[in-house]
Amino acid sequence: MGNIFANSILNHGDRVIATARDLSKLDKILPDNSNLLKVELDITNQESITQALDKIMAQFGRIDILLNSAGNFYSGYFEEISPEQIRAQFETNVFGTMSLTRHVLPIMRQQKSGHIITLSSSAGLVGFEYNAAYSASKFALEGWMEALEPEMAPFNIKVTLVEPGFFRSEFLTKNSTKFGNLAIADYAEKSKEYQRFFASQNGHQPGNPEKLANALIQLAHSDNPPLHFLAGEDTIKAVEEKMAKLHETIEKYRKLSTDMTFDN
Repeated sequence: MGNIFANSILNHGDRVIATARDLSKLDKILPDNSNLLKVELDITNQESITQALDKIMAQFGRIDILLNSAGNFYSGYFEEISPEQIRAQFETNVFGTMSLTRHVLPIMRQQKSGHIITLSSSAGLVGFEYNAAYSASKFALEGWMEALEPEMAPFNIKVTLVEPGFFRSEFLTKNSTKFGNLAIADYAEKSKEYQRFFASQNGHQPGNPEKLANALIQLAHSDNPPLHFLAGEDTIKAVEEKMAKLHETIEKYRKLSTDMTFDN
């Protein structure tokens, strides 16, 4: 969806820094524009981040909005996903995102303004079956960004989590989705069912990425953006169901939960 986001923002009249590990891929999907700067960036590489930011600051002198949208997707039952795959999931989704943000925040603090927008997922609010590693990485982003919000408030830096549901993007393509590489017989049948389901959904997701891009532009230009922006009816439905279950659990165990202090 990155090219859709970039084009929508350019059409809005804003300047855009588009990044990718391979600039040739950007050249294929984003035509040259006086308001567009294409920069090579690998968010898992510290030197790459430093070099990219040097180029950006040399040309524009400031960064008003950081959209953290890099990510990968390892799908499968927890036991099927190898430790190496889980580390790879976190390396990009969590540690790479944190690293880039860590390098941008000093610029925004000096400006006394900025907005960090991080693409999380409905899976960052609700743990879904067959998404253990991905949900874990997105839950990590949620906790980190929630803690970051009050830390950045004194510097007039806004923080927003965007939690999309199923949007029509490259997310479920063969190149983007990686499945667990540890075959376990107990999960074999259901794993095949989920893989068939993902294949059937690819290109048929209900979410319109252009509408999401327009929503992101509105959030980016808002004076008082939300900490959480739930994108899509499916996300709202899943979160409302979780909230109802949590409330039910709280009430059911309220006496046991609250009887935890020392007796006087």
